[in-house]
Amino acid sequence: MYISSISSEELQKLEYASFPGTASVIDSVGAEFNRAVNYLRSQKILGFDTETRPCFSPDQPRYGVALLQLSGPEKAFLFRINSLGMHRRLCNLLSNEKIIKVGAAVRDDIKGLQKYRDFSPKSFIDLQGMVGEYGIKDKSVKKMTAIILGFRISKTQQLSNWEAEELSESQIRYAATDAWVCREMYVKLMNSEKLSVSGESVKI
Repeated sequence: MYISSISSEELQKLEYASFPGTASVIDSVGAEFNRAVNYLRSQKILGFDTETRPCFSPDQPRYGVALLQLSGPEKAFLFRINSLGMHRRLCNLLSNEKIIKVGAAVRDDIKGLQKYRDFSPKSFIDLQGMVGEYGIKDKSVKKMTAIILGFRISKTQQLSNWEAEELSESQIRYAATDAWVCREMYVKLMNSEKLSVSGESVKI
């Protein structure tokens, strides 16, 4: 049973946690890229997220998706889409209906990726549409993580430059964590009892 919402004060009392596994940045197609895709294809459930370089003024051009994060239980891969583009094997992965991809506000992320190359997204779950079935009203990743998993995640890198020539260790850990917690939340919810049928999971 989960609380419906969490206050900022309650959130501050929780311990910080981040992705405990190995996070790898992939910026070119080669052996490492192939190993990453093969690992991800072997998973039944993946955490999913993207990052985009932020705009700080209205007249600034909008940037495209810079990073695609996909995470299994112990390995996360961060694909630098601004360098790679949407490779055919990544599109096939996101179109594979046998692999569940879990994120938050996934429609916007998918649209951003489709600007690089069109693909048909299959078996995507949006946590924001799912948590209502468990009585949870907070929809931010930070608050959902606190309620479902019982720890706090850092968002300090959210507005950093995701098109930087080299991603910092803090950026890598942040990006991997965001995808990983989505997977972990889904796994825990699927093993929890629903409180109502008012919520609706968004499956694409």
